[in-house]
Amino acid sequence: MENAITLPAELAEIRVKGKTTFVPSAQIQGRTVIVTGNWLKQAAIHDQDMVEGELVANPGDFIAALKRSGINADYFTFFQRPPDIAPKFKFHFDWDNYAAVRITTFDAWWESLPQETRKNVRRSAKRGMAVRSAPYDEELARGIHKLYNEAPMRQGKPFWHFGKDFDTIKREHATYLERSEFIGAYYQDELIGFIKMVYVDQIAFILHILAANAHYDKRPINALIARAVEVCVGRQIKYFVYDHYVYGNKTDSSLVELKRRNGFEQINFPRYYVPLTWRGKLAVSLRLYRGLVGLLPAPILKRALAVRNFLYCRRPLPSDAK
Repeated sequence: MENAITLPAELAEIRVKGKTTFVPSAQIQGRTVIVTGNWLKQAAIHDQDMVEGELVANPGDFIAALKRSGINADYFTFFQRPPDIAPKFKFHFDWDNYAAVRITTFDAWWESLPQETRKNVRRSAKRGMAVRSAPYDEELARGIHKLYNEAPMRQGKPFWHFGKDFDTIKREHATYLERSEFIGAYYQDELIGFIKMVYVDQIAFILHILAANAHYDKRPINALIARAVEVCVGRQIKYFVYDHYVYGNKTDSSLVELKRRNGFEQINFPRYYVPLTWRGKLAVSLRLYRGLVGLLPAPILKRALAVRNFLYCRRPLPSDAK
């Protein structure tokens, strides 16, 4: 059992939909736990995907310390990171997922791709685009800032980072630099796309990926992913992860198709939900933690998203985007 007294709740800086906000937090056994939500408050480890080692080695002791901290939350959630995916704790869990490339050899990944994707990677080089690792410096940060301010809308909805000033973009991309790798796509020495990967144990996570709409014909995203797989093979990484494969019941989208065409597959792992209050018990029993995307049937969700995208497209552009 943990003997040390945990710290009272403090505030931690997080970003929600691209905006910085501060939420209650507490230090528990060397982890920063944050609380988010309004009516239903969730406790989770801050930047949980980026935390090295087992998230919670002894859940019983951890949850007891969390309760003693005085932090106000209805339930606590944590997960087992691949390749450790067989459920081993006696708590309620749902299956979460990653979009991942299982890294063996570059040739194995390449041969698994559709012919069109391989053509796109070759097309990038034929059209004069170069892809290489890049240090995170002033030049790269300015290139990223320019990319983020190319268009106010991406994938049919407002782009969170559009309109941010240079200093903000530079600061937001300077996280985990000691474990990060930036790969840039360049055309005539201009940055037209980039990936930021963060290494966490045997996994490389894509933290940021973006390419210029104006250079779509050069297929920078396909070339960036190909180069990232090469880097992962060289570093003997086991999984190359591009966030989730599916989000709740949202299983059909252009982003899912992009991941599939670039060799990513769905890898499931257990995510645990531990109630801390009566409201948390109700939420866990009814699976309210899934939110609307996880509770609405897929056909209804698809229609709702289509309506949302239609309304977004009808919105007037910000004055500085015209």
